[in-house]
Amino acid sequence: LGFPFTSRKNQEELQLSDWFNPRERPDVITTTSWLAPIVWEGTFSRKALEKHYRKQNLTTGLAVFVSGRLADQYLEMFLQSANKYFLNGYRVIFYIMVDTFVKLPQIKWGPLRQFKVFIVTEDSWQDNVDLVRMKSLAKHIIWDIQDEVDFLFSMTVTQIFQNNVGLEVLGELVAQLHAWWYFKDRASFPYERRPKSAACIPFGQGDFYYDGAFVGGTPLELLNLVEEYLNGIIHDLRFRLNSTYEKHLNKYFFLRKPTKLLSPEYNWDADFYPPPQVQYVKVAQQSKRRH
Repeated sequence: LGFPFTSRKNQEELQLSDWFNPRERPDVITTTSWLAPIVWEGTFSRKALEKHYRKQNLTTGLAVFVSGRLADQYLEMFLQSANKYFLNGYRVIFYIMVDTFVKLPQIKWGPLRQFKVFIVTEDSWQDNVDLVRMKSLAKHIIWDIQDEVDFLFSMTVTQIFQNNVGLEVLGELVAQLHAWWYFKDRASFPYERRPKSAACIPFGQGDFYYDGAFVGGTPLELLNLVEEYLNGIIHDLRFRLNSTYEKHLNKYFFLRKPTKLLSPEYNWDADFYPPPQVQYVKVAQQSKRRH
């Protein structure tokens, strides 16, 4: 994309041991092989996180992309639930990226909440929604978002917050474990396997299968992720390949390990009753693709 990026400010460093206690959840994987925390209910200290972040003049962005009938069906529920449960007590800017046909719901925003609407006028909404939303996200990070927020999350409009999602999710590069594939064997993960694709992860490799519905980090890290995805799309077009955004995302996280992972509690598939490991559903996915 070739635009300069400036960090909004330097955060005082928070040590993992200050807020994270993996021993509290021996029933699940709580730390990756590269020593990144996997956040489950019970593993983190809200008190320690509050103590650290209250000192900061913190602002977090939450971007959501919506088009056509999905807006009528899901946007109000998404915004109402995010307004209630996402980073309560901290400043949040909601970036709502829509096409020109969307009627925005009337939301009574809580304190420290504001929203901005960006109109996406791409002709290819229906052809490749993920490509359009990632291009739009990159453009708005560069021109509008980078100097406004410390952290930025991108979500899909079919999600609904059911419980508090707080400071425990903040990090430099935050990945969401896929609720469906977390409980499956790695050999069955639906990675891209075609060797000529930029998204390819060969058999026998890979760490987890990540969900494209919830991703976050600093604006710079998200911009880097989107640029790699767009480069991967261009690469694949040369070979007449068309891999999905989620598979490119998994390749990116395979090469550039996330600094924090969110458990399936943060994007549980509402079609399924949670297993014992998922004690506390924070976000439910209302219309989940299996692959």
